[in-house]
Amino acid sequence: MLSAFENPGQFYRGNLHTHSNLSDGRLTPQEVCRAYEAKGYDFICLSDHFLEQFDFPIADTTPFRTKNFTTILGAEVHAGEMKLGGFWHILAVGLPLDFAPTPTEETASDLAQRCRDAGAFVAIAHPQWYGLMPEEAHTITAAHAVEIYNHTCALGTDRADGTYLLDAMLSDGRELTAIATDDAHFHADNPEHQDTFGGWVMVKATFNEPDTLVQALKEGAFYASTGPQIDLIALEGTDLLVECSPAHSIIAVGQGARAVASRGTAMTGTTLDISKFRGDWLRVIVVDHNGKRAWGNPLWID
Repeated sequence: MLSAFENPGQFYRGNLHTHSNLSDGRLTPQEVCRAYEAKGYDFICLSDHFLEQFDFPIADTTPFRTKNFTTILGAEVHAGEMKLGGFWHILAVGLPLDFAPTPTEETASDLAQRCRDAGAFVAIAHPQWYGLMPEEAHTITAAHAVEIYNHTCALGTDRADGTYLLDAMLSDGRELTAIATDDAHFHADNPEHQDTFGGWVMVKATFNEPDTLVQALKEGAFYASTGPQIDLIALEGTDLLVECSPAHSIIAVGQGARAVASRGTAMTGTTLDISKFRGDWLRVIVVDHNGKRAWGNPLWID
């Protein structure tokens, strides 16, 4: 998907997965919004756990929007039980305030579809953290994306990754995108240990406005990052052009072991021969000298 680099507009930085004291977070919704605004973010989705024990909260963050900062309503919804135990975690970005509570008998697949039908951008959350199997994930047919990086899981369990699941689903024909998030709860007393500002999305849109941002997410007009900036991903025949902030590696990966890479010191761009990916998918990874990554959304090569 090249819409992030072809669509009109500009990039807006946002976090799609964060919690407040309406569920298991430490800060009030207003304090969470102000923390991200002060850090220079353009938007946030406060996604509290949509569970009966918390009275099925969807935080009304509309009062905390300002001239340069907006909020998307949403939630982390839950249903059923997974193969390895515990209930499902599904991220829904762009829910209405009156989204109905989850019935006990509702399956994860049906709940995800209900979120999508309500207008939400739907993502499979932190799959590595709780051992979500590809065959289970395939039942979530309403998903738009997989959480490729979760900062809280990186800090707490070293299970931040969603690449294995995303690649398996792409190879099975699913068209999905990749998001990076914080999943912040703000419980650490030491600011250096906070689970914040570690993973985000850069969304290309004409306005920093909730409906416009959600639509851009659905269209794949974004990339995900833990640090690097991607300025361009473009196709010219069998050449893939990538421009970015200074990088150590620029990599394209695809089905199975297919990969091609450029490596150097402070590279700000490269051209990759992607002829080996013809008839299949690929996705771009940019790695900087600190090991921080940015991920472009998958492309399907005719």
